[in-house]
Amino acid sequence: MMTFPRRTLLFGALAGALCLGLTIPGGEARAQATEQTSLLDKIQSQGVLRVGTTGDYYPMTFREVGEDEFIGHQIDAARELAKDLGVEVEFVTTDWKTMITGIQAGRYDIAMSGTSMSLSRAKVVGMSTPWGINGFVPIILKQNADKFSSWDDLNSPDVTAGVTLGTTMEDYIRAELPNANVRSVESPGNGWQEVLAGRSDYTVTTLVEASGLQERYEQIQMIFPDQARSALPMAFLTPIDDQIWLNYVNNWVFLKQTAGYFDELNEKWGVVLKQ
Repeated sequence: MMTFPRRTLLFGALAGALCLGLTIPGGEARAQATEQTSLLDKIQSQGVLRVGTTGDYYPMTFREVGEDEFIGHQIDAARELAKDLGVEVEFVTTDWKTMITGIQAGRYDIAMSGTSMSLSRAKVVGMSTPWGINGFVPIILKQNADKFSSWDDLNSPDVTAGVTLGTTMEDYIRAELPNANVRSVESPGNGWQEVLAGRSDYTVTTLVEASGLQERYEQIQMIFPDQARSALPMAFLTPIDDQIWLNYVNNWVFLKQTAGYFDELNEKWGVVLKQ
């Protein structure tokens, strides 16, 4: 009986598999990656970066009264990203409730609105390396400051919390302050606007927004800033199935952080982050 060296048998088996159109593990994934064009290629070939933004989160993304142009911390970051890509930027208006579906539907290439990371979002959308850490604080009318001495005072059916539907702030209030009387509003309405109008006693928002609102509206006061709840890494959102594009965004964030870009941007817009 004729025998063959083991190496010869292995090479023969591999050759046979290739003749039958089979691939070794990982080959199919590489082939699919080659066939599917990344947004990174599309953005560069078309010369445009499409950025989804809400325009309702001061000082992250907003518009001055009577103006159409978006401005803010995240808008500057979007322009910087487009500049580094060597392309133009196009802003696409979205809202918090439909931001992720807009990514999934291909309405924009990236969402930049001061969005926080969460495990539920990670199931359906790609999230970049965080550029900063946020936290939750309550805001109230300054005239009501003596009514609240602790977070526990907010967790009562005797007080009304204003929230914007589809936000992490809404999730937080419903989960952590379940006894509060919740008043929900649709975007572009805001929980803080409900407070300002006297329809809600408080809302919970981020350190970032609270510091900006307190500076902008003298009637508003942030309370318990030294007791900010939760650690909320903030990231940019991309399609969940485009790792090439996400890798580029991750590298961009890291390099910009290292160069001090986000520190300068935070200082420009008065952004306060959780330490």
